[in-house]
Amino acid sequence: MALCASSVRYVRIYVIPSLCCAGVALPQAPCAVLGTTAQKGHLFICLFQVVHTHKPHFMALHCQEFGGKNYEASMSHVDKFVKELLSSDAMKDYNRARVYLDENYKSQEHFTALGSFYFLHESLKNIYQFDFKAKKYKKVTGKEIYSDTLESTPMLEKEKFPQDYFPECKWSRKGFIRTRWCITDCAFDLVNIHLFHDASNLIAWETSPSVYSGIRHKALGYVLDRIIDQRFEKVSYFVFGDFNFRLDAKAVVETLCAKATMQTIRAADTNEVVKLIFRESDNDRKVMLQLEKKLFDYFNQDVFRDNNGTALLEFDRELSVFKDRLYELDISFPPSYPYSEDSSQGKQYMNTRCPAWCDRILMSHSAKELILKSENDEKIVIYDHIGPNVCMGDHKPVFLSFRIAAGAGKPIANVHKCCVVQ
Repeated sequence: MALCASSVRYVRIYVIPSLCCAGVALPQAPCAVLGTTAQKGHLFICLFQVVHTHKPHFMALHCQEFGGKNYEASMSHVDKFVKELLSSDAMKDYNRARVYLDENYKSQEHFTALGSFYFLHESLKNIYQFDFKAKKYKKVTGKEIYSDTLESTPMLEKEKFPQDYFPECKWSRKGFIRTRWCITDCAFDLVNIHLFHDASNLIAWETSPSVYSGIRHKALGYVLDRIIDQRFEKVSYFVFGDFNFRLDAKAVVETLCAKATMQTIRAADTNEVVKLIFRESDNDRKVMLQLEKKLFDYFNQDVFRDNNGTALLEFDRELSVFKDRLYELDISFPPSYPYSEDSSQGKQYMNTRCPAWCDRILMSHSAKELILKSENDEKIVIYDHIGPNVCMGDHKPVFLSFRIAAGAGKPIANVHKCCVVQ
């Protein structure tokens, strides 16, 4: 189905990969309890400020761990959050919306705790979404919310990764949701993704790259193969969410503690390593780093914040395996995880994991070509994080704002004027 060009030059698109809410943030526990009232206010205020500042025609919001880690108790709060968001005054100009919430936590085989939100501005005309069952596009009208059993919803594809991908976790909720859209004659996939975490800092430190990096590599490769297989026409794609990408732990520790001596502490009964302590060789043997399964306590957190942690980007290596398949804009924001969930410590990292850029927005190389430059050739693409100074939960939401030109990615001969932004 040949769909639309536009009478205007571009459409502003805004995507957010992770909105969590364990304390609130959006990738590790979106929206259930929302932590404190103050945190809930921070979430809405920051999101609405983004809408006011960038004025997107189309906004995509991807959430992971929707309902929080205690989803059985928290899922009842999700519907209220969604209704408040859809009916808020800041969103009144978005007269069409699609919300997909995987709330069926009783289905161990299928539950992913993913939530995907899509908002369309009233000025954007003739927008289409792909029906994967009928294999055709359908015009988007009104506001619709889908939850519980998403497996029967033809407007998306949802999969949970097989259990053997991450056998250490008895019931992993990791997986992905894919939707396909056509705007101004541009067809593209939006993929909400949640990959596997590092279960133990001690194991992650053993090898370079870590065993967990290999697990994420396998899962991401599966997703990419799935979205470009032969079942449907190939289109550009954006993959965004909580990739759980981590810095190369072994290389980071060896760099941060290059002049330190290491003390190993083992369990008395099993002789298993339970703690590593790195001390300066002089300076009264000051402790620089303590490492346990769920402890990464480095004495100077400023190294992760100074200049947005740029010095540590050399250890952010997991995406390099996919350089021929995925593109990412330059990162200019600090590691997005793990932030304190104390509402008074919005800029502080927790001492649980080595800070890392877990939350990302990646795209195919063809999608990169859709991103437009303004008339004076200045970039109007913005890749940044939200709420740098306020508590948003253990993850800081990340966003990408860009323009898509009318008819971008399509030969001129195939452009048909049916999507109009007024």
